[in-house]
Amino acid sequence: LGSMKPVIVVHGGAGRIFKEREEGCRAGVVRAALRGYGVLKQGGSALDAVEEAVRSMEDDPHFNAGCGSVLNEKGEVEMDAIIMDGKNLDSGAVSAVKCIANPIKLARLVMEKTKHMLLTDHGAHLFAQAMGIPEVPGEKLITERSRERWKKNLEPDSNPEEFQKDLGTVGAVAIDREGNVACATSTGGLSNKLIGRVGDTACIGSGGYADNHSGATSTTGHGESIMKVVLARLILYHMEQGMSPEVAADTALDYMKTRVGGLGGVIVVSKAGEWAARFSTKQMSWATVKDDNLHYGIYAGEEHIKSVDEALASEREGF
Repeated sequence: LGSMKPVIVVHGGAGRIFKEREEGCRAGVVRAALRGYGVLKQGGSALDAVEEAVRSMEDDPHFNAGCGSVLNEKGEVEMDAIIMDGKNLDSGAVSAVKCIANPIKLARLVMEKTKHMLLTDHGAHLFAQAMGIPEVPGEKLITERSRERWKKNLEPDSNPEEFQKDLGTVGAVAIDREGNVACATSTGGLSNKLIGRVGDTACIGSGGYADNHSGATSTTGHGESIMKVVLARLILYHMEQGMSPEVAADTALDYMKTRVGGLGGVIVVSKAGEWAARFSTKQMSWATVKDDNLHYGIYAGEEHIKSVDEALASEREGF
């Protein structure tokens, strides 16, 4: 039996979280972290834990992933997702997928059932059908909020950039008892994006990276900026040079800001089970469970701590 203490960290997106959505975002990341930790506690793999945590947030309309995803210029949902196994560097990803509830599940199937790492659009759709993944009507994934925002952004004097700050990509990283790490990231992308736009989420090393030799990380923020600096891999590189997860995350985020003017957030777990949740945006919803303690927050410097038992009890009462 492995001797590692399991750890899970999740994020619900970096950016600006509007007041009326704060509670829902907090509750959503806490729920996802508790679910992922439940998997780890029962001896489950880091891979299963991150998939479960992300699936929980895809199903939560507060986040820009799965149900609740933002709309592209044509008013449709196109989603990206990635999952990676730190044991052997296997990864699976999908991009521009429509009409499925849980892109992260499909990414996992790409990793396990094909020789490929990334399937896109129509090909991903055919693969989903072959795997028996139920199709959901596109409207099912669209929330009132996403449609309102899309309409606002279509107005001639609108500034979609203003709304991009409220991003909400979701992600998770974990280490299990065996010392294996994994990451998962899922997103609806940018509001009013061009049809076929793929951001950092589906790209290995940008949207996420996991390697047992160093750790795992999942990113959120301005996708194009994240891709330019290959943010997830950059953080692990800094850790390989001896930096702590927190310093590595801050160093990489700082570089992204000064070099390309990009803002974002990251969650990290090291191969030793140390974790960090850092961001250069105004806010990022995040939660982590380690040693049966739940930590969570949204604002810089905000950190609530509860025992897992207490958190699970209030979870049952509806948070």
